[in-house]
Amino acid sequence: MQKRDRLHIWTEQGNVTISQLFFSHYKAINVKDEEAILLLHLIAFGEAGNRFPTPQNLVERTHFNENKVVNILQRLVQKGLVQIEQHIDSNGVRFEYYAFQNLWNLLLNCVEEEENSVEEEHSKTEEGEIYKLFEQEFGRLLSPMEYETIGMWFDQDKHTSALIRLALKEAVLSQKLSLRYIDRILFEWKKKNIKTVEAAEKQSSNFRQQIPVQTQAEPTTSTNKVAFYNWLEERE
Repeated sequence: MQKRDRLHIWTEQGNVTISQLFFSHYKAINVKDEEAILLLHLIAFGEAGNRFPTPQNLVERTHFNENKVVNILQRLVQKGLVQIEQHIDSNGVRFEYYAFQNLWNLLLNCVEEEENSVEEEHSKTEEGEIYKLFEQEFGRLLSPMEYETIGMWFDQDKHTSALIRLALKEAVLSQKLSLRYIDRILFEWKKKNIKTVEAAEKQSSNFRQQIPVQTQAEPTTSTNKVAFYNWLEERE
């Protein structure tokens, strides 16, 4: 069941209180103050069992006269914030009621836009940190071409900053610090559908377990170094 459908059922059953959500976002969905007051009263009537209160019912609860109430109700319907729907009860009697699904959807859109904005800002911050990390490891400023390459990892290849950070670490451990080498690592991970740091670390660990370990009796020389997996030689 979709989140919006679930919210619709819960609100229709009176199981969800949305006052905080409403007060936080009603201005953003172009609801005037007087419209907000009437909306809340309509919702309150519905929760109390009266799903189609009359204008007179609303007059009794507000400082609005009947003409004002009718005008506000018309605006709410025209804006699509309130729908007048029909239903048939168990006795076959047709009745009308106020529905608010469009209102919930608009409020949900506001929440989702806020969440997306926060995520986008977080992503930009993480991306900036990646550029700084590369410059630290390279010991110099990145060239425009290098900036573009790293940007493509984010925008086109959809690699996460955590995965790019791990690929950089792999290149440092392998003593092959170049964007070409890192690009190959990311390419191989993508080809193998590796999308998480855990899966990438497991893959690297498996590679290193296949490499013979240098014994203590063998002195370390320029020709006898600890080997690392060469990603540039990866083949099918």
